[in-house]
Amino acid sequence: MTHAMLKGSNVPLEATTVRAVLRWTPGQGVPDVDVSALLLGPDDRVRSDEDFVFYNQPRHPSGKVWRLGKKRAGDALTDTVQTELSGVGPVVGRILLVASADDVPFDRVRDLRILLYDAAAADADPLAYFDVRPETGEETALICGELYRRGESWKFRALGEGYSNGLEGLATDFGISVDESEEPAEPAEDAATPPEATGAPETTGAPGATGASGAAGATGATEVVPAAPASPPQLPAPVHSPSAPTAPAQPLPPEQPPAVPVQPAYGYPQQAPAAQPAYGYPQPAGAGQGAYGYPQAPAPATVSGAAAGYGFPPPPAVAPDPEFRMPPQGPQFIGR
Repeated sequence: MTHAMLKGSNVPLEATTVRAVLRWTPGQGVPDVDVSALLLGPDDRVRSDEDFVFYNQPRHPSGKVWRLGKKRAGDALTDTVQTELSGVGPVVGRILLVASADDVPFDRVRDLRILLYDAAAADADPLAYFDVRPETGEETALICGELYRRGESWKFRALGEGYSNGLEGLATDFGISVDESEEPAEPAEDAATPPEATGAPETTGAPGATGASGAAGATGATEVVPAAPASPPQLPAPVHSPSAPTAPAQPLPPEQPPAVPVQPAYGYPQQAPAAQPAYGYPQPAGAGQGAYGYPQAPAPATVSGAAAGYGFPPPPAVAPDPEFRMPPQGPQFIGR
């Protein structure tokens, strides 16, 4: 029978080896979750850092508590801790089952649940499960439940207690020594041995260097400096090829007059080619229709490439046409 547990409730355990399975639904923006276990003594604190079973220390030295790793179960992910209750030493009174999310608040973790199984019964239903819900949503570590002694037997209690300072803050509260990253020791100076003799790279005064010798400090970096040559290389002087003398600047040409319009002004010579001759003047050769009232004549002679216009010398004499007749004149010309 599976017990659906509420916060603070507990159930007795008859199984000698149990698996605590932490399950959640992954997705966009959902952090990865890790399960851990802390073995607490009579004073509710760990006896040493070895009583902390987590991803960097997946097995307790006694061999009775260990992590099984993460698996995919359908649409969910799981992380599991297995405990052999019958082999846990009598000095251990509680085993905390913890979930952490890498400093990401648990309000972004969906469907978080802890399930307890009898490890000896394969494919059996869980003994109990508890849906873990953060109280504020800002928790980055949660004590999901605990296995605790009651006389000669064990029980499981649903807790759901959160920590906003992550797994590090939770572990510190129960006596775990959280080691900060240790700084490397400063190398000893050896004035008698130059760097060239030992083949070691010469250190420069980079950030973190200490002392007048420039030895690297805790956070300093070493830089390989090549040996200086006896005399610094001299770069050749730049060679300039001779260039032709520069011609003096020429003045700009005068501004050209605008183009002659297609249609000339009345009384001035027509520029070739002309689209339409002035009214009353002979039409140049090739035109389809002569001027009104005048016979069509061959193309007139040109002066400087243009047709002769009014006021200019006439073209050379041409033999008159014997068939030419003056057109009828109107009454305005009679009697004059």
